[in-house]
Amino acid sequence: MSSRPRSAEMHPGPGFRVKLDFDRCEPEIVQGFQRFPTPDISDQLNRLYAVDSSIRLMTADHHRLCGRALTVKVFPGDNLMVHKALDVAKPGDVVVVDAGGSHSNAVLGDIICRKAKHRQIGGFVIDGLIRDVPEILPLDFPVFAQGTTAIGPLHRGPGEINFPICCGGVVTNPGDIIVADSAAVVIVPQEFAMELLQKLKSHQARMETYVEAVDRGEFSNDWVDGVLRENHCPIIHPVDRPQAIAPQSALEEDVVET
Repeated sequence: MSSRPRSAEMHPGPGFRVKLDFDRCEPEIVQGFQRFPTPDISDQLNRLYAVDSSIRLMTADHHRLCGRALTVKVFPGDNLMVHKALDVAKPGDVVVVDAGGSHSNAVLGDIICRKAKHRQIGGFVIDGLIRDVPEILPLDFPVFAQGTTAIGPLHRGPGEINFPICCGGVVTNPGDIIVADSAAVVIVPQEFAMELLQKLKSHQARMETYVEAVDRGEFSNDWVDGVLRENHCPIIHPVDRPQAIAPQSALEEDVVET
């Protein structure tokens, strides 16, 4: 009699492992990103660190995330490691789940959200689906995901916690700073966080001056023409044409003759 195939067993190591913590930048650096909207952060990261727009805010419009990433990788349709992440996350952490964008099962529902709020976790960013949104909304707890389904997950693994993942096309490492609002989800690499904050502050000061001028009507699009000239873009002007003379009606001809 044959036993269970060995290929179905879990193998300790890559694909089935948990790291209990990661290097954390100072809380002041994380808090510094609270004041900046995600589009500005994305611009300063050369537009390459905003996750795919399919991952969007699923809860209240005012919800915003700004915290360190606790990364979770799950097998599509399974959420064993999401449950374990509740024991690993520290207050304020944002749990980022790489479910491979799978639409087969939900990664979490209202029960996990209730537990996460009790543990003071900042919120969830899910590259996949969730469920129980009507029950999650009253919790006032931020969740970003691709959408919803009624199909629940399995709880058997494999999966990883606090190792590099891919979320919405962006490589995300544990400890990276997650900034998310109703506009987007942006991943700030931890090693560039301090430098990026300085750039954002300078950019904000310039933008405030520029917007004030625009509000007064003091602006010009001459720079657009400069770009067009630099790239030799043809500018086609309308050609003056003589007005066509409409033919006279029979009645008009009679009047003229009379």
